[in-house]
Amino acid sequence: MARKELTAAFLAAEGLVYVLFLSQDLDLFSQCDTVPLKYAGILLCLGFALLSCVQWGGDRLVPAALALTAGADWFLLVRNDHYAIGVALFLCVQTVYFLRLRRAGAPAAYPLRAGLALAAGLGLYLLNTASPLSLLAGLYFSQLLSNTILAWTRPGRPGRLFALGLTLFVGCDVCVGLFNLRPANLLLYFFAGVGMWAFYLPSQVLIALSALPPKEEPHENQ
Repeated sequence: MARKELTAAFLAAEGLVYVLFLSQDLDLFSQCDTVPLKYAGILLCLGFALLSCVQWGGDRLVPAALALTAGADWFLLVRNDHYAIGVALFLCVQTVYFLRLRRAGAPAAYPLRAGLALAAGLGLYLLNTASPLSLLAGLYFSQLLSNTILAWTRPGRPGRLFALGLTLFVGCDVCVGLFNLRPANLLLYFFAGVGMWAFYLPSQVLIALSALPPKEEPHENQ
């Protein structure tokens, strides 16, 4: 199967998964367990990124990051326990994306990374929510935000897809934070609960697509 056809099939499959779980999440009275669907969507992203690497010479760091992502979601989504391990794996994901950005010519921006990490820690202390887990999550989020800012400086279609994917990733984590704070506003709480995966799966799809090389290889079947 040619690259365009396989990419279209991947997007169609992810679109179906997205519509199925989102329709259930939006239904206040639904009793359907959407965890298998959501995790299947993440595994599809990993499979596509691996294929783009093996078949078309795509980016090798993206499959590694998505494998770590699948590991993190195994604990945070499927098992719903060992949260510190899940967050630590997500921090490893951002480390891989940092390496990808550096390889693409982005600056290390250590002052930005350190400043955002310190700001996250200080914010947690001021909110009286500091704990080993929340501080680890704050460190992870600071690195995600740093990577997102730097990703928008990179040119080219893969760079734009990657930057947009990371931006949606940030949106997901903002919703996670709001959801865990359990705001008194029920509409905001419901939006955060739905928004987590409404942002998250598209973010991973875009990141997986960014692993594709900019141009098709000459030997590829059309």
